[in-house]
Amino acid sequence: MSADIGLFKRGMRQLAGGVTLVTTLWQGERGGLTATAVCSVSAQPPQLLACVNKTASAHDLIIASGIFCVNLLGMQHIHLAERFSGQHGTDGDDRFKDGQWRSLKTGAPVLPDALASFDCELARQIEAASHTIFIGAIVDVAVSGGKPLIHADGGFLTAMQGVAAF
Repeated sequence: MSADIGLFKRGMRQLAGGVTLVTTLWQGERGGLTATAVCSVSAQPPQLLACVNKTASAHDLIIASGIFCVNLLGMQHIHLAERFSGQHGTDGDDRFKDGQWRSLKTGAPVLPDALASFDCELARQIEAASHTIFIGAIVDVAVSGGKPLIHADGGFLTAMQGVAAF
């Protein structure tokens, strides 16, 4: 027996998450998407995971290239989060028209003013219903810092207001 899908979605909207752009490059074609389902897997060796919908345009590019970069967005990146989520009807390389892009070791697109960028080689992929869980072996990291962009309840939060100190 499964939980009610509508209630599941409503409940998951309450789970706040950092906003990222997962980017890749395959034979000159750049791809990317907005994602919040990203987390650390291990520190030794450094690995992270990103959950990507199989219908996302970048999904098959990640598999083909075997590389991806997770760019953590700051509050100044709302427009990029919206563009890469497809809200503006843009897809593929058109998503990269905003921002200054560069690369690290793998060649995957890196947003230089991201709070942090994790350049990954695909270590493993796990099929999970409508998504693929990509586990990346981190081969390079760039860190600039700043205030994170958060997504919760269907919208973006751009300030760390109300965060309790431990």
